[in-house]
Amino acid sequence: MSELKPQQQHSQLGGQHVELHDNGQIEVVFSNVHSTCKAADQKMLRDYSGAAAKTEEKEIALVRKLDRRILPTLCAMYFLNYLDRNAIASARLNNLEKDLGLKKSQYNTCISVLFVGYILMQLPSNMLMASRRIRPSVYMGICMALWGVVSGMTALTQNYVGLILVRFFLGVVEAPFYPGALFLLSIFYTRKEVATRMAILYSANILSTAFSGLIAAAVFATIDGSRGLEGWRWLFIIEGILTVVVALVSIPILPDHPLTTTWLTEEERQLAHSRISRDTVQESTSKGKLASLKLAFGDPRLYLFALMQNLHLSANGFTNFFPTVVGTLGFNHTLTLVLTCPPFVLAAMVGPLYGLSSGRYNERTWHITGGMGLALLGFITAACTLNVAARYIACFCFSVGVYAVNSCILGWVSATLGQTMEKKAISLSFVNMMANASYIYTPYLYRTGDGPGYVMAMGCEAGFAAGTIICAWILRIWLMAENRKLRRSEPESMLAYAY
Repeated sequence: MSELKPQQQHSQLGGQHVELHDNGQIEVVFSNVHSTCKAADQKMLRDYSGAAAKTEEKEIALVRKLDRRILPTLCAMYFLNYLDRNAIASARLNNLEKDLGLKKSQYNTCISVLFVGYILMQLPSNMLMASRRIRPSVYMGICMALWGVVSGMTALTQNYVGLILVRFFLGVVEAPFYPGALFLLSIFYTRKEVATRMAILYSANILSTAFSGLIAAAVFATIDGSRGLEGWRWLFIIEGILTVVVALVSIPILPDHPLTTTWLTEEERQLAHSRISRDTVQESTSKGKLASLKLAFGDPRLYLFALMQNLHLSANGFTNFFPTVVGTLGFNHTLTLVLTCPPFVLAAMVGPLYGLSSGRYNERTWHITGGMGLALLGFITAACTLNVAARYIACFCFSVGVYAVNSCILGWVSATLGQTMEKKAISLSFVNMMANASYIYTPYLYRTGDGPGYVMAMGCEAGFAAGTIICAWILRIWLMAENRKLRRSEPESMLAYAY
């Protein structure tokens, strides 16, 4: 007798998969229960905006690999970016104005003119980076080397006209870096991750501001007058050479786009691309440069983000005059440069923790309110008293408060206006352009004759801080309304805008 092989009959009953065996047993398999439960579990892991924390080992390993290469490199570049740009603030204390014959507001004009070139180049630069026609790693490295050379040429200037020209072109070659760095972070990190990384990046800015005074003090104290050159000229030469060296080292380390980064494996490239795609609210396909421009500038939320970041950076206008503000405490030049350091070191420590909190809870409005509220308190205190201790504590308040919220705002921009890669690049560069426009007019708030109180400047900074808070709450209410519309039109979608 031949052995009978088991036979099965299949039928579908709704969500049930029924198997009838030849021994008379019936097995009912609930084929959709597992997927439904899995979907439910995934939904439970998501927050109010549909953003989910990473749990898979491969994704965690990928993010760690990205962190090891991207963050240290961008931070080193940004540290030198601000060191080169703000060296002029320290040089002012080493008789730069006297040596070049600057009068009245000419120093302020030299500060402002950098941002004319800086603003003009940001949008076309970011569009070029998003176009895939160039390798962002090579492009950013070359731009860094160029700004190192131009910054070093400040040592050759002999008068006001020469300084104006160097500062303008320094703005042109520095323009691609910061919006480009934000763009790179936004295409490799999810909504819950990007604020922390932007905060770490911005800490390099803060530390640069903190240590620029100490570096300048060391240069002025050791080689001022060496080989017939003033200390401020040596400062620009040394920092320019260091910048060029770091630029050349950065090129093989930086990434390009998720699908084209050579130091990622094929599997890692696909994962890097897909995880950003599934985290993007209302993702759409790119339809070219002109369509991307229309998509970005046709979104009215872009202009509110731009206003909010403009007010935020207007409140940050004290940066180029921080040694001057600290100088109102009445100490000598060396001690003044040393005292500029502690407030920024604290701000650099608080910033990443603030960004981590904002990313973990995927929350923006209250974080912005808290940071700018602290800054508001600092500005009001500085405007109301000349007491040394009170004014120095105020310096801590507005430094920590203003710097803490930067990553919250920019992370909010990339998460809200990132429907396509091109729109994200355009939005980030436009918001940064409008924000940096503040540096054209804020230098004129710190008029020489207004010291030591600088009441008008501190009062304006307080108003800018309050305006930032108001914009954040308007945007929160707006996005809550957008989410209600989104859930009505796309009830099956788990993604919504964070606020």
